[in-house]
Amino acid sequence: MSVIKALQRAVRPAAIAVALVAASPAVSAQQPSASSLLVAKQLIQVTGATGLFNPLIAGVIEQAKLLYLQQDPGLAKDLNEIAAKMRKDLQPRFSEVTNEIARLYATHFTEQELKDILAFYRSPAGKKMLAEQPVVVDSSMKYAQDWANKLSEQVTAQMRDELKKKGHNL
Repeated sequence: MSVIKALQRAVRPAAIAVALVAASPAVSAQQPSASSLLVAKQLIQVTGATGLFNPLIAGVIEQAKLLYLQQDPGLAKDLNEIAAKMRKDLQPRFSEVTNEIARLYATHFTEQELKDILAFYRSPAGKKMLAEQPVVVDSSMKYAQDWANKLSEQVTAQMRDELKKKGHNL
Protein backbone atom coordinates (compact mmCIF):
# COMPACT_ATOMS: atom_id res chain seq x y z
CA MET A 1 0.00 0.00 0.00
CA SER A 2 1.38 3.42 -0.89
CA VAL A 3 2.14 5.93 1.83
CA ILE A 4 -0.53 8.25 0.48
CA LYS A 5 -3.16 5.51 0.55
CA ALA A 6 -2.07 4.53 4.06
CA LEU A 7 -2.40 8.13 5.17
CA GLN A 8 -5.84 8.38 3.57
CA ARG A 9 -6.95 5.18 5.32
CA ALA A 10 -5.62 6.55 8.60
CA VAL A 11 -7.35 9.89 8.25
CA ARG A 12 -10.93 8.57 8.39
CA PRO A 13 -10.74 6.70 11.72
CA ALA A 14 -8.36 9.29 13.13
CA ALA A 15 -10.79 12.06 12.26
CA ILE A 16 -13.54 10.17 14.05
CA ALA A 17 -11.35 9.71 17.13
CA VAL A 18 -10.37 13.36 17.16
CA ALA A 19 -13.99 14.42 16.66
CA LEU A 20 -15.11 12.25 19.57
CA VAL A 21 -12.48 13.75 21.85
CA ALA A 22 -13.21 17.29 20.65
CA ALA A 23 -16.96 16.84 21.11
CA SER A 24 -16.58 15.61 24.67
CA PRO A 25 -16.76 18.22 27.39
CA ALA A 26 -13.45 18.79 29.11
CA VAL A 27 -13.33 17.15 32.52
CA SER A 28 -10.68 19.43 33.90
CA ALA A 29 -8.20 22.03 32.78
CA GLN A 30 -5.68 20.45 35.14
CA GLN A 31 -2.99 18.05 34.01
CA PRO A 32 -4.26 14.47 34.05
CA SER A 33 -2.86 12.07 36.61
CA ALA A 34 -0.21 9.52 35.73
CA SER A 35 -2.71 6.71 36.27
CA SER A 36 -5.23 8.37 33.93
CA LEU A 37 -2.53 8.71 31.29
CA LEU A 38 -1.62 5.05 31.69
CA VAL A 39 -5.23 3.95 31.18
CA ALA A 40 -5.54 6.31 28.22
CA LYS A 41 -2.42 4.78 26.63
CA GLN A 42 -3.91 1.31 27.15
CA LEU A 43 -7.10 2.52 25.48
CA ILE A 44 -5.13 3.87 22.53
CA GLN A 45 -3.30 0.55 22.20
CA VAL A 46 -6.45 -1.60 22.46
CA THR A 47 -8.32 0.49 19.90
CA GLY A 48 -5.41 0.41 17.48
CA ALA A 49 -5.19 4.20 17.38
CA THR A 50 -1.40 4.02 17.37
CA GLY A 51 -1.62 2.13 14.09
CA LEU A 52 -3.71 4.94 12.64
CA PHE A 53 -0.88 7.39 13.08
CA ASN A 54 2.05 5.08 12.21
CA PRO A 55 2.25 6.35 8.60
CA LEU A 56 2.81 9.95 9.72
CA ILE A 57 6.61 9.92 9.99
CA ALA A 58 7.10 7.96 6.77
CA GLY A 59 4.54 10.17 5.02
CA VAL A 60 6.29 13.37 6.01
CA ILE A 61 9.64 11.97 4.88
CA GLU A 62 8.18 10.77 1.56
CA GLN A 63 6.63 14.16 0.98
CA ALA A 64 9.99 15.89 1.52
CA LYS A 65 11.71 13.30 -0.66
CA LEU A 66 9.24 13.91 -3.51
CA LEU A 67 9.90 17.63 -3.27
CA TYR A 68 13.60 17.06 -3.94
CA LEU A 69 12.94 14.41 -6.59
CA GLN A 70 10.79 16.86 -8.55
CA GLN A 71 13.72 19.26 -8.59
CA ASP A 72 16.28 16.61 -9.56
CA PRO A 73 15.28 12.98 -10.30
CA GLY A 74 18.96 12.06 -10.18
CA LEU A 75 18.84 12.40 -6.39
CA ALA A 76 16.71 9.24 -6.04
CA LYS A 77 19.45 6.90 -4.78
CA ASP A 78 20.78 9.34 -2.18
CA LEU A 79 17.28 10.37 -1.13
CA ASN A 80 16.24 6.74 -0.62
CA GLU A 81 19.23 6.19 1.66
CA ILE A 82 18.59 9.42 3.56
CA ALA A 83 14.88 8.65 3.89
CA ALA A 84 15.55 5.16 5.29
CA LYS A 85 17.92 6.59 7.88
CA MET A 86 15.50 9.39 8.79
CA ARG A 87 12.60 6.95 9.26
CA LYS A 88 14.74 5.00 11.73
CA ASP A 89 16.09 8.11 13.46
CA LEU A 90 12.70 9.80 13.78
CA GLN A 91 10.73 6.73 14.94
CA PRO A 92 11.31 7.51 18.66
CA ARG A 93 9.50 10.81 18.12
CA PHE A 94 6.31 8.85 17.46
CA SER A 95 5.85 8.70 21.23
CA GLU A 96 5.12 12.46 21.09
CA VAL A 97 1.97 11.68 19.13
CA THR A 98 0.80 8.85 21.37
CA ASN A 99 1.57 10.83 24.53
CA GLU A 100 -0.46 13.78 23.31
CA ILE A 101 -3.40 11.60 22.26
CA ALA A 102 -3.32 9.93 25.67
CA ARG A 103 -3.24 13.36 27.32
CA LEU A 104 -6.25 14.45 25.27
CA TYR A 105 -8.23 11.38 26.29
CA ALA A 106 -7.18 11.76 29.94
CA THR A 107 -8.19 15.42 29.86
CA HIS A 108 -11.61 14.76 28.35
CA PHE A 109 -12.52 11.67 30.36
CA THR A 110 -12.19 10.81 34.01
CA GLU A 111 -10.00 7.89 34.94
CA GLN A 112 -13.08 5.81 35.71
CA GLU A 113 -14.63 6.66 32.35
CA LEU A 114 -11.41 5.62 30.64
CA LYS A 115 -11.44 2.34 32.56
CA ASP A 116 -15.07 1.76 31.56
CA ILE A 117 -14.32 2.51 27.91
CA LEU A 118 -11.27 0.24 28.02
CA ALA A 119 -13.38 -2.53 29.57
CA PHE A 120 -15.91 -2.13 26.75
CA TYR A 121 -13.24 -2.41 24.04
CA ARG A 122 -11.89 -5.53 25.70
CA SER A 123 -15.37 -7.10 25.79
CA PRO A 124 -16.69 -9.24 22.91
CA ALA A 125 -18.95 -6.40 21.75
CA GLY A 126 -16.07 -3.92 21.91
CA LYS A 127 -13.78 -6.25 19.98
CA LYS A 128 -16.47 -6.64 17.32
CA MET A 129 -16.90 -2.86 17.23
CA LEU A 130 -13.17 -2.45 16.57
CA ALA A 131 -13.23 -5.11 13.86
CA GLU A 132 -16.35 -3.84 12.08
CA GLN A 133 -15.95 -0.09 12.52
CA PRO A 134 -13.57 0.43 9.57
CA VAL A 135 -16.03 -1.36 7.27
CA VAL A 136 -18.98 0.65 8.59
CA VAL A 137 -17.08 3.95 8.37
CA ASP A 138 -15.86 3.19 4.86
CA SER A 139 -19.36 2.21 3.71
CA SER A 140 -20.80 5.29 5.40
CA MET A 141 -18.29 7.55 3.65
CA LYS A 142 -19.10 5.97 0.28
CA TYR A 143 -22.84 6.34 0.89
CA ALA A 144 -22.45 9.96 2.03
CA GLN A 145 -20.37 10.77 -1.07
CA ASP A 146 -22.95 9.18 -3.40
CA TRP A 147 -25.77 10.94 -1.54
CA ALA A 148 -23.98 14.31 -1.78
CA ASN A 149 -23.33 13.79 -5.50
CA LYS A 150 -27.03 13.08 -6.14
CA LEU A 151 -28.03 16.06 -4.00
CA SER A 152 -25.59 18.25 -5.94
CA GLU A 153 -27.20 17.24 -9.22
CA GLN A 154 -30.64 18.02 -7.80
CA VAL A 155 -29.55 21.39 -6.39
CA THR A 156 -27.77 22.36 -9.63
CA ALA A 157 -30.82 21.47 -11.74
CA GLN A 158 -33.22 23.25 -9.38
CA MET A 159 -30.98 26.33 -9.27
CA ARG A 160 -30.79 26.36 -13.09
CA ASP A 161 -34.61 26.15 -13.27
CA GLU A 162 -34.99 29.02 -10.79
CA LEU A 163 -32.48 31.16 -12.71
CA LYS A 164 -34.40 30.50 -15.95
CA LYS A 165 -37.62 31.65 -14.23
CA LYS A 166 -35.83 34.90 -13.43
CA GLY A 167 -34.95 35.38 -17.07
CA HIS A 168 -31.40 34.12 -17.13
CA ASN A 169 -30.54 32.19 -20.28
CA LEU A 170 -28.22 29.33 -19.32
